[in-house]
Amino acid sequence: MQIAVTSQNRKNVTEHAGKCRKFWLYDIEKGAITDKHLVELPIEDSFHARQHCMADELAGINVLITGSMGNGLYHKLLQRGILSVITLEEDPDSAVSAFLDNRLDRLPLPDNTHCQGHDHHH
Repeated sequence: MQIAVTSQNRKNVTEHAGKCRKFWLYDIEKGAITDKHLVELPIEDSFHARQHCMADELAGINVLITGSMGNGLYHKLLQRGILSVITLEEDPDSAVSAFLDNRLDRLPLPDNTHCQGHDHHH
């Protein structure tokens, strides 16, 4: 299993998954973290920029942990079999460990049908 965590500042779980270009990727085997590395995408490979496909570096993820995301991205990932988890946990390592232990506090998906702060619908 592979878990991606949005971390635009390379330190914390950050918000706005659609615009994020930096992700910690965790490889998981038998419920334990076996590898962690940072992926930095060019702006044209963000979820927001790539409407109909995913960046190759994220193509193998099973779970996305983030501080926030819109409904469109949530459903796009769900169609690909990717579980999205919105959390207030700020530390990426703690978020992944808590997720693996089924104790990560999850926030509900925002009740919106479009990206906030944008003038267009998805």
